[in-house]
This record gives sequence, C-alpha cells and structure tokens, in this order.
Amino acid sequence: ESSHTNRKKMVEKMAQNAHQMSVKGPDGRPITLEDLPKPGITRWVTRRKAEVVAAVSGGLLSEGEACERYSLSEEEFEGWRALYSKHGRKGLREKK
Repeated sequence: ESSHTNRKKMVEKMAQNAHQMSVKGPDGRPITLEDLPKPGITRWVTRRKAEVVAAVSGGLLSEGEACERYSLSEEEFEGWRALYSKHGRKGLREKK
C-alpha cells in the first residue's frame, strides 16, 4: 500500500475515534460530539449550555472550536463556564 493510502486510513480512523470519544456530561452520563447541540442553534436552554461547557472541560472540543461552532464570543463562553463552575446547571438559567 502507498503511504498516501495508509495516511488516509489513519485519518479516517482518527475521525472515527473522535466521534466515538465521550466525556462526562452535566448529568453524569457520557456525551459525544454527536450528542451536542447542532451548530447554528439559537435557543440556548440551560441543558445545552451545560453540555457545551462539559464538552470543553472534558476535552471533547476546544473553547475555540465551541465558540466557532456556536457563534459565541470568548466572553460569553467564559461567562457560562464561570457560572457553571460556581453554581452548576442552575447558574446557566436565563435571568428574566
């Protein structure tokens, strides 16, 4: 086999592994990239915010990837992270 074919197989395997990788979600159950909210989401309920914070904290995706995927500013994400670490999921509730 050519080195190109081997490299392609390795990249495909890494992509498969990334989709299978999971981290502990906010409710204690494992979550994967496929469990996260879809990119382009506009309605951010508490659970979804907590899932994204847990995914970044667990290394499922980087803060930059999360901000890009969900069109968040770094400040907005940092706010979620701070509220979640201090108050848990309750801290992410929208204040009316």
